[in-house]
Amino acid sequence: MTTLIFLQHYWWFIISLLGALLVLMLFVQGGQSMICELSATPDDMNMLVNSLGRKWELTFTTLVTFGGAFFASFPLFYSTSFGGACYVWMLILLVFVLQAVAYEYRRKPGNIFGARVYERFLLINGFLGPMLLGMALGTFFTGAPFTVDRLNIAEAGNPVISQWATPWHGLEVFAESTDWLLGLTLVFLSRTLAGHYFLNNIDDRTMRQRIAHQSIYNIVPLVFFVLMFLGTMVWGKGASYGYEEPAYITGEDFRYLHNFIEMPGLLVMLAAGLGLILGGSYVAWQRLDGRAIWFSGSGTVLFVLALMLSVGWNKTCYYVSTVDLQSSLNIGNSSSSEFTLRAMSWVSLLIPFVAAYIWYAWRVIDSKPITKAEIADDEHAY
Repeated sequence: MTTLIFLQHYWWFIISLLGALLVLMLFVQGGQSMICELSATPDDMNMLVNSLGRKWELTFTTLVTFGGAFFASFPLFYSTSFGGACYVWMLILLVFVLQAVAYEYRRKPGNIFGARVYERFLLINGFLGPMLLGMALGTFFTGAPFTVDRLNIAEAGNPVISQWATPWHGLEVFAESTDWLLGLTLVFLSRTLAGHYFLNNIDDRTMRQRIAHQSIYNIVPLVFFVLMFLGTMVWGKGASYGYEEPAYITGEDFRYLHNFIEMPGLLVMLAAGLGLILGGSYVAWQRLDGRAIWFSGSGTVLFVLALMLSVGWNKTCYYVSTVDLQSSLNIGNSSSSEFTLRAMSWVSLLIPFVAAYIWYAWRVIDSKPITKAEIADDEHAY
């Protein structure tokens, strides 16, 4: 039992880390939402699109890895959310398909629609990608209308454990203000990260000045929405559970506030992450320094990691049912078997080697800043 509990906590940490990296990689979407604001000429547009085009696949790969890790470690959540809230996840998939199509065909020879149409696709993905992902992840804090009945597995005609309680199948997020706050937080966070990435990646003095000015325009609403979200989160209601049988689930006011008090390390991570994001914005605005992305990027990972761990650790239900509290999901009642978690844990030891390869490939790709001349001479440019 002790080993299983450890593995459940370990895999929630892996899930949380992947979620944090996914939010970091949303700088691609944030950059796409800014391409019209930052480009004064077609050459400017080409530089911005190609700066992001070299990284867009990493965002999509991280999203798929995040979902795959959830499926393997906490399959009941995967079937409940991805199966029940299917409409919102289909919307997310659609906007990412638009992104892939745009990069593939924007400057393709014989393009009958013109580059402008595909640039609009990039804008749609740039705004709606982070927004919808943020709203979907917001259900970790606000809950969702589902029920879970494990006895249904014995039903010959319909062996479905979890059921969605409304016909909206995930579109309920649009009626929840906290989900909107997290969605808008990710929109402005992705735009802030994108500005810092452009400073690190583009060699053009005029554009770098525009990027630096845009950075301050994004950090102000970002701080506002972060504080609004944290306020509604810590003063909101959550649910907790125990390992004793029967594992009864109880609602609890200020659950997430209690988690930060009882796990002060997470509170330190949260504050440090927000501080690094603000520090990166200052470096970008005042010094036009490309190293700003390392401050804001590491801050983003710490900030999101602290939020995710506060949702699943400390006997907290990470997916609360708003129609049947006892159906709420936690790392204890929704995980894979001990054998599966242990086997995957051995595989997870390869993660540092994969991360090292990604780091190496990233440095090689970005070894030389993007210039207008380089894009003009590149026949494989996006």
